[in-house]
Amino acid sequence: MTIFALMGTVLYGAFALSHSAVERSQRSFERSQKLRSVDETLGSYIRSAYPYRSSPQGSAIVFSGQQAELTFVSSFSLAMGGRGMAIVRLFWEGDDDRAGELRLEEETPVRIAVEDGNREQQGIRNSMVVVEGIKELRMTYLDPESDQEKWEESWDAQERNRLPRAVRVHYRTEEGREAQWVFPVMMTLWAP
Repeated sequence: MTIFALMGTVLYGAFALSHSAVERSQRSFERSQKLRSVDETLGSYIRSAYPYRSSPQGSAIVFSGQQAELTFVSSFSLAMGGRGMAIVRLFWEGDDDRAGELRLEEETPVRIAVEDGNREQQGIRNSMVVVEGIKELRMTYLDPESDQEKWEESWDAQERNRLPRAVRVHYRTEEGREAQWVFPVMMTLWAP
């Protein structure tokens, strides 16, 4: 009887250990799948950044990047099946005191401004949460004119008259995990 009790205890312990190992690997797999999904979504939009001008006569390119917000025109649109132009806004809804969400808003079709400076009628707007529980977010922009790798804290295409070479997105979660991606901007434009 003692031998059977001892064998039962050993078998139960082995079963419990294997079950917890399977659960840990499943959680790890889900986290990596989520990161891959975020990478794919953000990468599709940012790599497809387009040097869209608000008017044919205007020289200003629509691309404005800060540390916690990025607005640009992309030739990729999830709402339109991966095609079509969309105004994309990637931003962090959080602050130093509380964690927030990394959100992505997409507006189609592209309508920037009218002559009096007011926005035209709104198009179709889609919004999604890309990542939840972000404690800190920082986006930086690679200068295409620099011979060395020079990352800028902000990017105003109206001033610079060009898109950055790449966008780096770095964030830290509430649990202390960090993620960083560098997305090259595939479209370059050298304007006079």
